[in-house]
Amino acid sequence: MKNQKLLDKALGCLPSLYETKVDAVRTVELEKNGEKTEIKETENYTEQSLKKHSKICLDFGNHQVGYLTLKLGYKGSHPDAPVWMRIHFAENPRELFEDAESYQGWICSSWIEEERIHVDVIPSEVKLPRRYAFRYVVIEILDISSKFDLVIEKAECTAVSCVRDEELLDFQAQSPYLKRLDQVACRTLHNCMQTVFEDGPKRDRRLWMGDLRIQALTNYQTYKKSSLVKACLYLFAALPMEDGKVGACLFLEPEPEVDDTQMFDYSLFFINTLWDYFRETGDRTTLEELWPTVLKQIEIAKKSLDGEMLVKDSDILGWCFVDWNLNLNKQASAQGILLYALSAAVKMAQTIGDILVEEELAELYCACRNAANERLWDSKQGCYISGKDRQISIASQVWMVLGEAVTGEDARKLLMEIEQREDVEKMVTPYMYHNYIDALLHTGEKNRALRKLETYWGGMLEQGADTFWELYNPENVNESPYGGTIVNSYCHAWSCGPAYFLRKFFKAEEE
Repeated sequence: MKNQKLLDKALGCLPSLYETKVDAVRTVELEKNGEKTEIKETENYTEQSLKKHSKICLDFGNHQVGYLTLKLGYKGSHPDAPVWMRIHFAENPRELFEDAESYQGWICSSWIEEERIHVDVIPSEVKLPRRYAFRYVVIEILDISSKFDLVIEKAECTAVSCVRDEELLDFQAQSPYLKRLDQVACRTLHNCMQTVFEDGPKRDRRLWMGDLRIQALTNYQTYKKSSLVKACLYLFAALPMEDGKVGACLFLEPEPEVDDTQMFDYSLFFINTLWDYFRETGDRTTLEELWPTVLKQIEIAKKSLDGEMLVKDSDILGWCFVDWNLNLNKQASAQGILLYALSAAVKMAQTIGDILVEEELAELYCACRNAANERLWDSKQGCYISGKDRQISIASQVWMVLGEAVTGEDARKLLMEIEQREDVEKMVTPYMYHNYIDALLHTGEKNRALRKLETYWGGMLEQGADTFWELYNPENVNESPYGGTIVNSYCHAWSCGPAYFLRKFFKAEEE
């Protein structure tokens, strides 16, 4: 199913990476104090002599994505044996308090950023070949000859990204606190902007459709590298699954290839991401070339509808993502997302001038909206329900609002009331919170949206975040869907949305 013409266009748009040299700024000691980590500055690493079992922690001052170089020297007699060391990288200090060897989660432990290396020649310069995502680096001497001590004379990261700091557009925030939220969100996006928009530079380090939609919107307000969005759209269109469905994610190495993961919502988000790209750039050529991919996604999605135009529920894990909540029933959210995508497709058909298709899509949209309101709306509960157990969740209401199954004052009231209920499935990721804030803005609840943004992403700031995380549950900051925080991603693309919201909707008023 590979489309070589589209693939060549995609590869022609891929960027080169800029390199920036970043030195470790200080040496610290980390101590766990309840849920918080206390950080104390210690003697500079260049002044320390390292013996067997010595351990130091280097702080690079901010989240980095790149390659570590260590310049090693010694004190004492001429080195007569290799140095055996353990190097542990951490985006977040809490990773350093979890034992890698005891990790038993379902995500592969090879993602844990830890190396054990032998250095045969001292003095020497050691360049680690693998790219890491980190702020802290712990170096532990597992064994060394008693005849000499190791000295780290220089620790340097060659940081990489396809954008430079000076390319970031200026932004006048309403307050220093909102400015800090914007800075951390921009750093999150910056470090995920590699050869493609990665979902996380630590893990999974590849292009995911759900993350791309949010990254692209934030990029338009920050770095304006629209060519990278274009490249990613062409990659997805060029490398569909066997039935023509846009895959959930893509690999670039050793050669571009679609993964075998498919999700109902992620495939449809190709439509909205393309429409957002066109509205930003006016690039009609790309819109028209990728229009067949849009129509194919709708054709495939229609196969998931029952005879009354409702998305059929499924027990297959991951059939539709929505949020990292394993208790969440996805049927109502999927119906809302289909409406959300169809709405964008209708506008595309109108722009392209495909009148017959526009009418067909508009009819399909109306039929699916009627199904949502006739079969999923519970008038006694005053909200949308999902699945055979008639589950109530915030996600279901959010996507019905964004898909405009409900509009105006009814939509605003629905969002206001749903969060007050005790019997609802809540949101657990910045990804779903992004969509929730989007829905609040869609209903005119601008002040409430800002308060939610400040509270939720601000909670990560209070935990010391310098990039925003894959998962944040204010009620359990150590939560992991994988079985251990050591594999959690603490710089994750779908969490960069505050920069989009703040810059588009909450700029400081000009005097």
